[in-house]
Amino acid sequence: MERVALTALSLASVSCAMGATSDTTYSVTVSGKIGGYAYVDLGLPSGLLWATYNVGATSPEGYGDYFAWGETKPQAASDSSYSWATYKWCNGDGDFLTKYCTQSRYGTVDSLTTLLPEDDAATANWGGAWRMPTRTEQDELREGCDWEWTDDYNGVSGQIGTSKTNGNTIFLPAAGYRFNGSLSEVGSNGYCWSSSLLTYYSNNAYELSFDSRSIDWSSYGRQNGQSVRAVSGK
Repeated sequence: MERVALTALSLASVSCAMGATSDTTYSVTVSGKIGGYAYVDLGLPSGLLWATYNVGATSPEGYGDYFAWGETKPQAASDSSYSWATYKWCNGDGDFLTKYCTQSRYGTVDSLTTLLPEDDAATANWGGAWRMPTRTEQDELREGCDWEWTDDYNGVSGQIGTSKTNGNTIFLPAAGYRFNGSLSEVGSNGYCWSSSLLTYYSNNAYELSFDSRSIDWSSYGRQNGQSVRAVSGK
């Protein structure tokens, strides 16, 4: 399955440094903690606070857990994990969705376009002060920072974001994704789910995606296992 690139709809272009920066020492800004989980204040217009590491991780370089969109626990390892056959919100096929569907050709229409708290991996695992960001909030993050790829944030590849407002920093590790029992693209690509459904293609959801060349937004099949970076404060 190919990812659906949405760069043509992007609100603004994002500048990213090219290549590795292993000769640079990085550290992520910790502005405080909420419910025991560290956050960084990047001075974003919304005032939203971003977690400094993925759900399931304990440090910025940790990959954390992989979640199918709308599921709150990682799937058990198997040859069919993170497939439509194991996805919670369908009847074994991406065209037979049972929740979060806006078109009858993809299943039962309920017109839900944003994950409810009970289906939000951040809320379910970290508590009610945390949630998954919307697509618009992910746009605010990437547009509010200058981004630079590193091959060595404590031995891990990913994108470093430095706030254009206050200079605080955030790191997104290139954790890859899980699909049909396999883990792919670790170290070269990263994907973080938003809480927003791709409304014209209901078996996909929006994501923040990045590699060594860019950080942008796209969409992918909801059955795939991807990172979750939580937000708080709004």
